[in-house]
Order: sequence, then structure tokens, then C-alpha cells
Amino acid sequence: MTSRKILFMAALLPFLVVGCSDLETDPTYSDKNHDDMYKNGSVMSDEGGFDIFGGKGKAKGADSAGIGVNAFLWRATLDTVNFMPIQSADPFGGLIITDWYSPPETPNERTKLNIFIRDRDLRADGIKVSVFRQTKDQDGNWIDAAVAPTTSGALENAILTKARQIRLAQKQFQ
Repeated sequence: MTSRKILFMAALLPFLVVGCSDLETDPTYSDKNHDDMYKNGSVMSDEGGFDIFGGKGKAKGADSAGIGVNAFLWRATLDTVNFMPIQSADPFGGLIITDWYSPPETPNERTKLNIFIRDRDLRADGIKVSVFRQTKDQDGNWIDAAVAPTTSGALENAILTKARQIRLAQKQFQ
């Protein structure tokens, strides 16, 4: 008996909703703001409105790829550190953290990188690399070690060079 009542109410609900559509609206209400908001298309259309991945109205290219940072720097960073295991990568915040990496030729030394892409523009100050280095002591414990002062700058320059190469290669195919 209860399921019949639920079925009856479910069947009756569309008629009640349609029956309410004859209510009078305020004749002084202006729908101008609503029309202006969607004058270039609906929220979901290609004609305008909101587009998560850059939209057709913006300049095409890697700079509008739907991530929070410069896409050339992002791809160049991943390409440059592809030999290291990635612990965390946040394309919206622009942070890449590698896991510890020990080169095969120096197993008693390991390195870790924190890379922060600061901007959506391809600029020299748009990237910051922090390098951490540890060495293994005689007991097998990892101890923090000094990093050469030029290491961070060299990595930043390598990433910027790769980003420029990616940008130029993309422009050639447009």
C-alpha cells in the first residue's frame, strides 16, 4: 500500500509543477542583466560564457592550457626533471616536489627538488628551484649536506631554456 502512494505522488508531481507555471510575475522586473550575462552564449556553449580550459576567445597556445601556471614552464620542468621520481605535482598551484633521487654512480648521495612556478608568464623570475642534498654517513644514516650555490640557478636556467624551446617549436607549427 505504501509503494502505491509513493508511485501516485511521483506521477502527480509533474502536473503540480506545470500547474504552477501560470503564476503572474512582477511586470517591473527587467531581465536585462540575465540577457547581458549570456549575450555571448550559454555557460556551457562554445560561443562564450565560462570555459574551464581557456576558451576560444583567449589566445590559443600553451599559455592558456587550463592550468594555473605557465604551461611552457610546467612542461619544461617536467621534461628537465624526468629522471627523478615525482612525489607531488600541482599544476594549479605550480608546485612540483620530487622524491629523493640517488644517481647510480653516487649511491651514498641523494638529491631532492622543490620547484615552484610563480607566474602564468614565461619570465626569468617565473620559476624558483630549491635543491636539497643528503649524504650517507658511516652508520648508514642520511645527513643534510651543502648544495653548491650555483645548482639552483643552473636548474632554473635549464628549465627556462627548455621552456623557450617548447614555445618556439609550438609557434612554428601554428
